[in-house]
Amino acid sequence: MSTASWIQQPPFRYLPDRGKPNSRRARQFFSGVVSASSSSSSPSSSSCSCGYSEILNFDFGSTRSWNQQGLRVQAMSSTAQRNFSLSKGDTDDKNEPDHLLVLVHGILASPSDWLYVEAEMKRRLGRRFLIYASSSNTFTKTFGGVDGAGKRLAEEVRQVVQKSKSLKKISFLAHSLGGLFSRHAVAVLYSAEMSQASGVAVSKSGDSHLLRGRIAGLEPINFITLATPHLGVRGRKQLPFLLGVPILEKLAAPIAPFFVGRTGSQLFLTDGKADKPPLLLRMASDGEDLKFLSALGAFRSRIIYANVSYDHMVGWRTSSIRRETELIKPPRRSLDGYKHVVDVEYCPPVSSDGAHFPPEAAKAKEAAQSSPSPQNTLEYHEIVEEEMIRGLQRLGWKKVDVSFHSTFWPYLAHNNIHVKSERLYKAGAGVIAHVADSIKQQESSTFITASL
Repeated sequence: MSTASWIQQPPFRYLPDRGKPNSRRARQFFSGVVSASSSSSSPSSSSCSCGYSEILNFDFGSTRSWNQQGLRVQAMSSTAQRNFSLSKGDTDDKNEPDHLLVLVHGILASPSDWLYVEAEMKRRLGRRFLIYASSSNTFTKTFGGVDGAGKRLAEEVRQVVQKSKSLKKISFLAHSLGGLFSRHAVAVLYSAEMSQASGVAVSKSGDSHLLRGRIAGLEPINFITLATPHLGVRGRKQLPFLLGVPILEKLAAPIAPFFVGRTGSQLFLTDGKADKPPLLLRMASDGEDLKFLSALGAFRSRIIYANVSYDHMVGWRTSSIRRETELIKPPRRSLDGYKHVVDVEYCPPVSSDGAHFPPEAAKAKEAAQSSPSPQNTLEYHEIVEEEMIRGLQRLGWKKVDVSFHSTFWPYLAHNNIHVKSERLYKAGAGVIAHVADSIKQQESSTFITASL
């Protein structure tokens, strides 16, 4: 494990498009990082920091199979444990992490899905990061609803923060359904801080702004999702394994709750009463109790990675928060140093009156619930999807398109994008390298700002 002190990254620069007719987006890279990233697919066993997820050892009813992978060679050494263990009482701030990176898995998954990513992030980001793989929503717990999972995740993050006194910043990296869990969790944590800030304002006038815009008391930096169904899964190309077959699309919504519980009805936007907006629509705006949009807006950077094809679980449109007309064929060539990352687009905030649940949506929802048919469900979904996009686009997003079309088995795209298993899904190593460098970019800008 490298014990070098934190080194400020060189400033980033923009590289022009490669002169392709359909290239339309600026790409952002670190100078000096791109070339190094190309060799990142083989993790070094000698440059790992200690595993905080193991040290903190929270028990949420799940077990972690840490003895199954070759990545154990990057587990904590006795020196790392002495330097970084939060229970040793080390008061040297230089040896303590100040940035919490929470990894959140998807449906029917567990923290072991992050073994490769966890090792790579420790190697690439250094000792100032506490890498923590969430374990509060494992396997069938993901069926209990996005809201329930979000609350459990929020409580888990609170406990991590309470035991890690040196933390100042927080970031989230989530795969698939875990992205929705994370969006709900940060709203829970953000709302709690807003309530505390109000109390502070009474007793300490003028100091309440210090807590505003924080997540679990920490400065929010990065919110990153990989193949997350931000707009749900109903509609053409939203749930690819249905192949657009009308009878399958007709049956999917009614039977989804029988297989994946409340989560299924929420993903298909049929949860709740007909006259009430579905959860995912509520999560595209600020409510009276939870400030979903403000919580997302508190993060310095919001990045969404989306598979443009071959993802049998989550379609390109829903994972990239785009309208059908905005799906422009991406380049087929990967960005230098980031294999299978084909395009990067920054979408600035768009001014609008936000997401609503108009009367025609309520009428369409009732029809979709009572007599589901391709026509009824399509009409309802188009209304709600447009409202969700209008709400979420009030924030700026960096959208990263990923294509595994050139791999031996491209249909593994959904698991490739986060390297669920190094043995089977290593094709996504370039995506993880891009994620790590994006995080380093924000960390570098934070370091520069703090030094001024």
